[in-house]
Amino acid sequence: MLVGYNYHFSNRGMSLEADINDSNEYYLISDIAVIYKKPTPITVNKVNYPNRKDAIITEARYKTPSTTDYNGIYKGKYIDFEAKETKSKTSFPLSNIHNHQIEHLKQIVKHGGIGFLIVRFTSLDETYYLNSKYLFDFLSNEDRKSIPIDYFKEKGKLIKEGLRPRLNYLACIEEDL
Repeated sequence: MLVGYNYHFSNRGMSLEADINDSNEYYLISDIAVIYKKPTPITVNKVNYPNRKDAIITEARYKTPSTTDYNGIYKGKYIDFEAKETKSKTSFPLSNIHNHQIEHLKQIVKHGGIGFLIVRFTSLDETYYLNSKYLFDFLSNEDRKSIPIDYFKEKGKLIKEGLRPRLNYLACIEEDL
């Protein structure tokens, strides 16, 4: 190691999805929570069978719009969330989250579940947890097309990064409980 150089090993090229999946695997193995990435609903139209065991989907269509990225259970509470990345240093574009996803999160909260966003500002190397209630408040009270980073800093929580779990987002939920 060279003296006088700052080495930054955070994120190590992993995407937000990979970091969340790694964290969820840790939570499952450690018997902390059961959280899974939801599969995208598709209809398979064409399949190529080069041999019996190697079927390759060559054409598929989205069956219905997907809801959110992840769901599961933590301490007896249903959780459901969307994970997004942005290269912006100043805000999260609302065009990155669809109306049907917001409506889905509203239904989750209405029925007693915990809904939230995880947003990574890749240029800043910062990942935030934003409880759905703050997302809904912002959407109800602002006419902006993006959520400023300062809103995440004020209303959200910076997610602590580590080795195991990679992103300790359950600590943010714990603070909300």
